[in-house]
Amino acid sequence: MGKQQILLIVLSVIIVGVAVAVGIQMFNTQAMNSNRQAIVGDLQTLGAQVMQYHRTPSSQGGGGSSTSAYTALTVAQYIGWGATSDTTDTGVFTLSTGDGTVTITGVGTETGNNGTSGVAATLTVTLASASPLSTSITN
Repeated sequence: MGKQQILLIVLSVIIVGVAVAVGIQMFNTQAMNSNRQAIVGDLQTLGAQVMQYHRTPSSQGGGGSSTSAYTALTVAQYIGWGATSDTTDTGVFTLSTGDGTVTITGVGTETGNNGTSGVAATLTVTLASASPLSTSITN
């Protein structure tokens, strides 16, 4: 075999290797972005359910527009959870309540930007606000 043929084979192997590495990186990035979008979508749905609980009269099993009587477990049970956290195919969601707010944190199944933990986002529902839902991506 001539030197040109060996050089072409080595060059071809290098090009194929780089192409495979770039393809794997693109696949991982797409999986991370898809999981992050799924987490945010689930958080928005849960936030709407929290607002539904808040606006439902207490005589019908809702919060009656009161912000003082909410416990995390009460809200979680209204949206169909058995406890203050729930695990889905998308990730793990945790609910907590504060002074007039309900916070839901979602941690996905794909590794996030920091490389050590899953993609994450937090939804804060400010019950007395005209624009109650606020989502932030944390990883």
